[in-house]
Amino acid sequence: MQDREPGGEGKKGNRLSREKSPYLLQHAENPVDWFPWGEEAFSRAVREDKPIFLSIGYATCHWCHVMAHESFEDPEVAELLNRDFVAVKVDREERPDIDSTYMQVCQMLAGQGGWPLTIVMTPEKKPFFAATYIPKERRFALFGLLDLLPRITKAWREQRGELLRSAESITLVLETRDMASAGPEPDAALLDEGYEDLLLRFDPGYGGFSGAPKFPTPHTLLFLLRYWKRTGKKRALDMVVKTLDAIRDGGIHDHVGGGFHRYSTDAQWRVPHFEKMLYDQALLLMAYTEAFQATGNDRYRETVMSTVRYVLRDLTSPEGAFLSAEDADSPGGEGAFYLWTTNELEEFLGKDDAALAGRVFNARKEGNFSSPESPAGENILYRTLTDEALSSVTGMPAGELAGRITSVRERLFAARGKRQRPRCDDKVLLDWNALVIAALAKAARVFGRDECRLAAERAMDFLLTRMRTDNGRLWHRYRDGECAIMAFADDYAFLGLALLELYECTFDPRYLAEALAVMKTFRDHFLDNENGGFFFSADDAEAPLVRNKEIYDGAVPSANSVACEVLLRLSRFTGNTEHGEIAALLARSFAGRVRESSSAFCWFLCAIERAVGPSQEIVIAGDRESLAVRELLAAVHSRYLPHCTVIQKPASDKERAAALATIAPFTWDIPADQHAAAYLCSGTTCSVPFTDPGLLGKELERERKNG
Repeated sequence: MQDREPGGEGKKGNRLSREKSPYLLQHAENPVDWFPWGEEAFSRAVREDKPIFLSIGYATCHWCHVMAHESFEDPEVAELLNRDFVAVKVDREERPDIDSTYMQVCQMLAGQGGWPLTIVMTPEKKPFFAATYIPKERRFALFGLLDLLPRITKAWREQRGELLRSAESITLVLETRDMASAGPEPDAALLDEGYEDLLLRFDPGYGGFSGAPKFPTPHTLLFLLRYWKRTGKKRALDMVVKTLDAIRDGGIHDHVGGGFHRYSTDAQWRVPHFEKMLYDQALLLMAYTEAFQATGNDRYRETVMSTVRYVLRDLTSPEGAFLSAEDADSPGGEGAFYLWTTNELEEFLGKDDAALAGRVFNARKEGNFSSPESPAGENILYRTLTDEALSSVTGMPAGELAGRITSVRERLFAARGKRQRPRCDDKVLLDWNALVIAALAKAARVFGRDECRLAAERAMDFLLTRMRTDNGRLWHRYRDGECAIMAFADDYAFLGLALLELYECTFDPRYLAEALAVMKTFRDHFLDNENGGFFFSADDAEAPLVRNKEIYDGAVPSANSVACEVLLRLSRFTGNTEHGEIAALLARSFAGRVRESSSAFCWFLCAIERAVGPSQEIVIAGDRESLAVRELLAAVHSRYLPHCTVIQKPASDKERAAALATIAPFTWDIPADQHAAAYLCSGTTCSVPFTDPGLLGKELERERKNG
């Protein structure tokens, strides 16, 4: 890897120069007298009777960079901020609790959210103004900071009472938001509502569920796959296929180096916002892997493996953990690292292959991309023709064409490697790492890829040894040898998911034991015992304004959505109904809010789909390394069975079998000898043994249809 330093560490500057966050370090030399979030800032605001100017962003955020260059590096803006405010800078990825709270405020006051997030609030952290990007000077209907800051200062001095009343009312809304009592348990009707809502919002022309800009939201696709499996409604599967094909072919997909950009600025998925986020790679890996199981489409397998190669090559630390993101910006402007002129294609490919690349990836002399920073003639690579259509147009047999395209990609990748890479946000976040581990474990299981399994296990070892305290609590962030910031709900819930996925990949019962331990700590410090659900922050952590509970599935699923699924799966693994009871109370506590807009809670719907059933435990007895066991497992993993819990009971390894039985007592009575066999279990009842993989496969399909 090259150019991995986020910059600023070795330079003197404001208070942010002492921080570890790459985002905060980017602002360490601003003339703004920034404070990190903490008591020093709030004490000064009280002492000097000044409002807090809170700016929240992240290291790879393009518009955060724009606002920084326009305003926070500007002496005129800095003078106003330093004189009349206490300025606080927060990395949203390090402090998602702060970001989540004040993003709710922005959506309430401004009707939208995004980053950079700008909040003005009292020294007691109570907000009275919210916005996203603000230019330095007035621009059409947008106030500029040079206009806005003096207005707020004047109101703080002359209309303080009005501002304080507004801040109190906003805070009251936040405090009462999660106070609704539990309602009836969600059922299959909620799943139907979610499907119908997505059907209405679906873009039949280009896939996805909105106009421009378009975000992938893979958990929406995971729900639709499960709904298709449950109901047989082909339209649900068609929406998944249309969307995944469009994303794969679009400019949002890096056709040269693998992986996916954050979102598309247009409705066709062609013009990306060029940053690459770790969590997008993880969630899209899950979606393409499950879509492969459902359809058998080999293009999805190729997409999974190219994305895995990208993550392991460019987003993996020397210790085996995963780095957070790559910037949209690079020398030459936003996206410059990924763009090509036709002259460059000819230089690196020769005339004939450059012409082929132009046809395959829609590159043309006048260019297909423009921005204020980009010179004319630059191209985003995206596809509009299928392999079959290209073969017909070029007159090349499919095999020859595939080989030529592969060669083109490899040479462009080598040429691009000589460019200066976008900056990497090299902090390690536990929750995002857990999502990648879960995705890699799933891919390893489905495709039989050892590199996926080994990478997942290595990363998990890092999380469990380096990012966990002696008393079992977790750290949220690791960077430059330092763990910091006690973990949030996402960290615990996502780690629980990763441990379960890793168990079903390796069948090592220690991962089940770790999942139980992690979820116990999670319950002890985050569970709302009275109303159900999990708070975002621990019971002994600082709450930025209110202690809230999240259920909305945004760019990543909410902790409560994932926790609901993990608890249901643990109930199936262990036979312990307590896990299911906690999941049921959680589901009831959020059901009313979910019914208001069910398609905004798709991972939660996935969990409810599992709860509604039918679900099944598959126990495969015998030695894991034996051909017979591998064939039985292949019969399971080659099918799309999203609600089957797979357990493997070893024959020769008595210690591992005993460890498994301690966690899953019902496996004690299942014989495990030299004759490999599969048992289909439901509750406390198991089927007769299946020793023939073909018969097992037929029974799995029959059971699902009967369900």
